[in-house]
Amino acid sequence: MAKITWKGGALLAPVPPALVTCGTMEAANVLTIGWTGIVCTHPAMTYISVRPSRHSYGIIEQSGEFVINLPTSAMAKAVDFCGMRSGARLDKLAKCRLTPMPAQTVAAPLIAECPVSLECRVVDKRPLGSHTMFLAEITAVQVEERFVDSKGKLNLQQAGLLAYAHGEYFALGRKCGDFGFSVRKKKRK
Repeated sequence: MAKITWKGGALLAPVPPALVTCGTMEAANVLTIGWTGIVCTHPAMTYISVRPSRHSYGIIEQSGEFVINLPTSAMAKAVDFCGMRSGARLDKLAKCRLTPMPAQTVAAPLIAECPVSLECRVVDKRPLGSHTMFLAEITAVQVEERFVDSKGKLNLQQAGLLAYAHGEYFALGRKCGDFGFSVRKKKRK
């Protein structure tokens, strides 16, 4: 199969289009972040990259806290809206009918409609050009109970999480393997 050099810019996709909440329950804000991921297991660490011009940037910089909320595909319109509008003069949570809930370890709220929320405390801030990366420790993970089995394993394949790839939203679906399945020995009967 032939490949060409694509001149459309950087591409590593799909990514989770996260709804990041910041502020407090009384003065909450939300923005959509496409640049996020896990950077370390022990301690659990993540990052978000935010343009300094965004309203939420100053809130996160001052508080040193945020929550990464993973939305479902049914929430695609709210995710898009929260990425297109500023919270400087608009309550995006109310406009999108998203329900803020108190977090356990940070002042920033969770979003009740999101099946997974990662509570985060900033440990470092790095200006990288168009965006600044906030490196953070994950202080708590909140998951809808129905997505955790009796052994404590996450079963998110039914959550219908949303993905984003180069300007388009996608619903995540069918499970096609699990970690280590390619090398796992088959059990003898």
